[in-house]
Amino acid sequence: MSDANRPEPAEPAEPAEPGPVDPGASVAPVERDAAGDEPAPKVERMDVDPEAGEHLETEVTSDAVTVRRSPRYGSFLLLGAALGVLVALILTFAFPENDQFDRGQVFGFLLLWCGAGGLALGGVVALVIDRVLAKRRGTAVAEHESTHYVDDDPAN
Repeated sequence: MSDANRPEPAEPAEPAEPGPVDPGASVAPVERDAAGDEPAPKVERMDVDPEAGEHLETEVTSDAVTVRRSPRYGSFLLLGAALGVLVALILTFAFPENDQFDRGQVFGFLLLWCGAGGLALGGVVALVIDRVLAKRRGTAVAEHESTHYVDDDPAN
């Protein structure tokens, strides 16, 4: 049976009840979300039994890949901006109140400068950490397994 004639699998309306474990399948650990609901486990590898007359072919390719760590830039930018807001708040109340501007206006003006400065500082720190971590990288072998149906008819 060719892939064009193969029916699409139907999605179940309700999640299936846990049943007996297939010894040919390896399953990743299950993590619970914040609500305590248990999602379906992720199947890492499953052995497939073909129907009569069908042949499966599995190709395994290996590639050498470079593995390295990198910082989360968004976290550093957010932390820098929060530090800028804190500095603007401290500077607003560190000096006596001005006759021309109230504290809200002073805080807003300082927030523009200190928030942008903190954002830039967080980005620079993330770049420096990224450069330091780039020196410590390693190599690993990544294997990719691809299983597909093979047609017996050489005319196709």
